[in-house]
Amino acid sequence: MGLVPQDAIKQFQALIDQVDEPLKKSFQNMHQGYPKETLVRFLKAREWNIPKAHKMLVDCLNWRIQNEIDNILAKPISPTDLYRAVRDSQLIGMSGYTKEGVPVFAIGVGLSKYDKASVHYYIQSHIQINEYRDRVILPSATKKYGHLIGTCVKVLDMTGLKLSALSQIKLLTAISTVDDLNYPEKTDTYYIVNAPYIFSACWKVVKPLLQERTRRKIQVLQGCGRVELLKIMDHASLPHFCKREGSGSSRHSTNGTDDCFSLDHAFHQDLYNYIKQKSLRLESVAPIKQCSFHVDVPEPNPEDTKIAQTIESEFHKLRDQNGFSHSPDNLKINGE
Repeated sequence: MGLVPQDAIKQFQALIDQVDEPLKKSFQNMHQGYPKETLVRFLKAREWNIPKAHKMLVDCLNWRIQNEIDNILAKPISPTDLYRAVRDSQLIGMSGYTKEGVPVFAIGVGLSKYDKASVHYYIQSHIQINEYRDRVILPSATKKYGHLIGTCVKVLDMTGLKLSALSQIKLLTAISTVDDLNYPEKTDTYYIVNAPYIFSACWKVVKPLLQERTRRKIQVLQGCGRVELLKIMDHASLPHFCKREGSGSSRHSTNGTDDCFSLDHAFHQDLYNYIKQKSLRLESVAPIKQCSFHVDVPEPNPEDTKIAQTIESEFHKLRDQNGFSHSPDNLKINGE
């Protein structure tokens, strides 16, 4: 790292050293013993502009305090049936690690319905997975491999992507905004697999709108991506939808222990039990109200709003095209 970045980090650190004590405490929970690396993430997210990075981090710390994010891993989504319904309709999980020890997260973009619970539960669940990744998974990997592992890779399965997904854009934008503003630079690479025509059409118009830093992180792979992904991870760490060409991410094609989206998968069982134990310890101090955990979602960046509007516009165009207007949910090209 050159002299200018080092100077930027020192100046940024001096500014953060001046924040109020509650913000300092929340920052400690965030950085997990790696404050410099955390500052670098926020600097990267703001193109090394110190005032902008400082505002971003202070806003993030205030958001954490106002929404009790430091305690969110002690706030279970209950009863279990409700949490299972969230897991069945918000498809995300961890399938393993790359050969370098980086956690591999899988997301079933196309088959997630977000129709079994209120929006608050989906946002709560997403933040809990982020916090569990940052406070448990990454520190454990760092200890195992003997050097800092502070990021993950994500494999996004587009199987089943339909024009009806238009109704989910508002929720997905909210989740994306939470990540962009409060968990910046936590993903090394996004691998897109099983991409149907509808994705390809949207990607062409969205790609030019993305920042170069973001574009470099996105790789659209052929088919289920197995061949390319096996270059960076072992077969056991492949998401279940990548293990067989054309298998898709159908939850009905695999058992719960193999399907990393399922509540029965080891990752979700560990997460569920971790939150349950944390809540029991907190319950012994003060009673916990059993209700959804409302989190204020920051206003999205204008660039994100423009991207969401572009996707919406593209979806409408596809819906109106000749031949698609009567069956908009079947926009696929063989071999795509």
